[in-house]
Amino acid sequence: MTIGSTLIDLYSIGSLRLRSPNPLDARFQFSLTANSMLTTLEQAMNVNSRTDVFDVIIVGGGPAGLTAALMLGRACKRVLVCDAGKPRNQVVHAAHGFFSRDGISPAELLQIGREQLHSYEGVEIQVGEVVDAQKLGDRFQATLSDGNQFVGRKLLLATGMKDSLPAIDGFAELWGSSIFHCPYCHGWEVRDQPLAIYGKGEVGLEMTFMLTSWSRDLALCSDGPAELTHEQRQQLLKWGVQLREEKIARLEYQDDKLTGIVFTNNKALPRRGLLLRPPSYQHSHLATKLGCKFGSNDIVQVDESKQTSIPGLYAVGDVSSPYSQIAVAVASGTLAAVAINRTLTEENLVQLR
Repeated sequence: MTIGSTLIDLYSIGSLRLRSPNPLDARFQFSLTANSMLTTLEQAMNVNSRTDVFDVIIVGGGPAGLTAALMLGRACKRVLVCDAGKPRNQVVHAAHGFFSRDGISPAELLQIGREQLHSYEGVEIQVGEVVDAQKLGDRFQATLSDGNQFVGRKLLLATGMKDSLPAIDGFAELWGSSIFHCPYCHGWEVRDQPLAIYGKGEVGLEMTFMLTSWSRDLALCSDGPAELTHEQRQQLLKWGVQLREEKIARLEYQDDKLTGIVFTNNKALPRRGLLLRPPSYQHSHLATKLGCKFGSNDIVQVDESKQTSIPGLYAVGDVSSPYSQIAVAVASGTLAAVAINRTLTEENLVQLR
């Protein structure tokens, strides 16, 4: 059998179907559903899995995904990073709190990360969105929007989350500038200024408590009933925090800077920044499609090695963590890479026996 101009798909029924490959893709792609079939055919055709199958496919080229690629590349593994180029923080002008890169633009940070991967010949970056993924035997197949398909021994999801902002004029326009989700990342820039917290109940109270470190001129705006107990309202008074339960009509701003909050009763509250913890959801459907278990707030459940409930499938960054800081994402990518490399190494040594 000659496999120089054909693409082979392997099926559990044992049949072999040949079709023309994508002329833009020089790789041979193998779809398999049985471990025994893979082993038998590789031995029969003398296929080198190191050149035809990636050790790891990483979906997502943000800080978590690029860090994992860096660590795995340095561990001499063959890695494919699929990046759709739609990071969660793309509207943010500057990223803060990341050691040695405080104040850098997120786009520049990612560009530096991609450039540094060029030193590792085993790491490739494919620009495009992964629209489908499936587990085939002990491997994973990823399909991009352009139809290209790739196979990897392990799959790492670094697909991130998306935020659901209030449907109020001004929130979308100011998100990432005057409206922020993390005081550690953006509180310094508005310190000692009149600030607002958008929230209610326990979450609103907790966010207000946190923001007292950056300003003592605070207003908790609940956009309706605050859902606070009498004791909680008294706590706000002790902290010197205003409680505004009026419905919000819009936010006023100038040059991407918040100037005030206008309520439906036409009263206005001058503010220079607003802390918001919006509901978030999975940016990609892949974790659901692959059958991952989820925890609260649409977060993928992972163990200490960042492996999901599906063997061989890992998830890093805010897709599997409630913390959306860059430093946390980098740490999760590192932990996953070390765990994945250990597993791959064990599997490689077993093959030598």
